[in-house]
Amino acid sequence: MSRIGKLPIEIPAGVTINVSNENVVSVKGKLGELSQKVDPEIEVAIEDNQVVVKRPTDQKRHRALHGLYRSLVSNMVLGVSEGYEIKLELVGVGYRAENQGQLLDLVLGYSHHTYLHLPEEVKVEAVTDKRNNPIVTLKSCDKQLIGQVAAKIRSFRAPEPYKGKGVKFVGEELRRKAGKSAAAK
Repeated sequence: MSRIGKLPIEIPAGVTINVSNENVVSVKGKLGELSQKVDPEIEVAIEDNQVVVKRPTDQKRHRALHGLYRSLVSNMVLGVSEGYEIKLELVGVGYRAENQGQLLDLVLGYSHHTYLHLPEEVKVEAVTDKRNNPIVTLKSCDKQLIGQVAAKIRSFRAPEPYKGKGVKFVGEELRRKAGKSAAAK
């Protein structure tokens, strides 16, 4: 049996879960409401304050879906109860970030500003301190959406391996290259 799929999901206080007849799991909590359509062959049941995901057979497809949907439901429960946060750091001379509501204005060394309009579900905060790199903080209850937005921001200027300039996740270790002068020695 799937190691991930067989684990029950504890329902925290303040979170309500509803499974409809069309196999749509809806999770509602203090931070928002999320829903996920589940494959008709996978059964999602609520048993004594826990969500249990079951599969009909041991076929390879059913085993894969079992762990997948258990993880998706678990991410939804965690998202509406605690939320997710991703911090991005802009490393480079003159790199700046500002936000006006849901519009993120980035200066990343190009001849123009880069603008990104964020979805309403994602809250953004850009902090620029003197002598520190600008930090962009993203918060949301939807793990997939916040990851997608963070990847989009990072794609505007991915960190380069020689000086480390670009947009990186806070705490990310970059693999650095030595460069020409080190190779000649």
